[in-house]
Amino acid sequence: MALRSGDPSRLPSTLVGKPAPQTTFPALAGLEVGGQPQPGFSSADLAKGKVSVVNYWASWCQPCVDEHPFLMQLKEQAGVDLYGVNYKDKTDAARRFMGRFGNPYSAVGTDSSGRAAIDWGVYGTPETFVVNGRGEVIYKHVGPISAESLKTKLLPVIEKAKADAAAS
Repeated sequence: MALRSGDPSRLPSTLVGKPAPQTTFPALAGLEVGGQPQPGFSSADLAKGKVSVVNYWASWCQPCVDEHPFLMQLKEQAGVDLYGVNYKDKTDAARRFMGRFGNPYSAVGTDSSGRAAIDWGVYGTPETFVVNGRGEVIYKHVGPISAESLKTKLLPVIEKAKADAAAS
């Protein structure tokens, strides 16, 4: 009940300011981009000097469907690598979701057991993390991204992280 009351975006994250958990997300089997298998990813991919975004999603999650156009917009406007984590989903359903709504991700990994979600502190899908180029989580967005949250929260955080990276 406590998770359902109040503003879910205000849930604290113990990850903010810390390195992303050491995780490996296997590729979503059968997902292709340009005729090539789309890779999965690991936390090491998030520490290569470039600001990135990690988005937990599932095909069975209606708020994920609602947020998807804003992920496509985020990819275009932010110019960052967007990593998708398909959470506790059926492989064929996840591929159909990508085929129907588009694929904004540079890589799509899977968390079929939900174990990595525990390490990342995911309360439920969708959840989105901004990671600086050193692999540290700098922002967590709980719930679906909206036009408002994209404009007033995510894009400013990303732009600040890019500026901080350029200054160092």
